[in-house]
Amino acid sequence: MKNSTIDLQSIKRVVIASFSMLKKWAAVLIFLIFTGIYGYIVVQINTLSNPVIDDEAVATEAKTVPTPKIDQDAATKLESLKDNSVNVKTLFEQGRKNPFEE
Repeated sequence: MKNSTIDLQSIKRVVIASFSMLKKWAAVLIFLIFTGIYGYIVVQINTLSNPVIDDEAVATEAKTVPTPKIDQDAATKLESLKDNSVNVKTLFEQGRKNPFEE
């Protein structure tokens, strides 16, 4: 290391020389950068769209969900309405055949 001093002019010359070399390859570099970003996004979307779910997580979530409960009096009233009224009976049967029809 003969001249270990660095002055502003030498740094300026190196920067200008490197920029002139990069001008030749600017289109290729931009293409490679965008291709890399696009590939990374595609891989992340693929990873997040197919999550790995283990059975233990499903079982713990199923235990935390409360089970729906109906009052016994309400259930007996609904059963008696179904048995006594023809209109209500047809509504129950129609709902069983096609529950999404209005």
